[in-house]
Amino acid sequence: MAEFSVLTVCTGNICRSPLAEQILRARLADVNALEFASAGTYAGEGDAMTPQASALSTRFGGAPEAHRARYLTEQIVGASDLVFAMARSHRREIVELVPRKVGVTFTLREFARLSAGVPDAEVAAVAERGGNVRAGLAEVVAFVASRKGQIGPPATTEDDDVIDPYRRSDATYERSADQLVPAAEEVARVLRIAALANP
Repeated sequence: MAEFSVLTVCTGNICRSPLAEQILRARLADVNALEFASAGTYAGEGDAMTPQASALSTRFGGAPEAHRARYLTEQIVGASDLVFAMARSHRREIVELVPRKVGVTFTLREFARLSAGVPDAEVAAVAERGGNVRAGLAEVVAFVASRKGQIGPPATTEDDDVIDPYRRSDATYERSADQLVPAAEEVARVLRIAALANP
């Protein structure tokens, strides 16, 4: 049974957030404690992914066929333990919707940037302080958030965003994936270690 829910958010929920959701789900398919969902701040309910985003998901091991867009609601955010926005503008909207989630809402690239220098053993040690899977994951999220003061801001604020490829060229989709996929891989590394630290 899933104990810890991770939400990814973009605008239409047909390009970036489902790609992130599907990559995380694929990388962490064997970690039963985690569940993944996505939504969009301006989503058309039931929309499928764009063909380009769908192809990217398939290329990186995702399963895009069943995806249907969902409009982001207070209830969806409120039920999530960790929220990954695809851009800073989405993060603002999420936190305005549910202010109490401010401490567990990051952009995907921001979380990856903050956690990138932390060795596996240190992530595991932080998670073990929780004593159980859910609390351990929460400890790691708080730990990553606490690194904002040490790491400081990115070189440019756009470095924490994933570019929106919607209705743009195939090259823009590739550029968007080049930003999103490595960040998702880093997030998957951290979540895996955190989830498995308390068997």
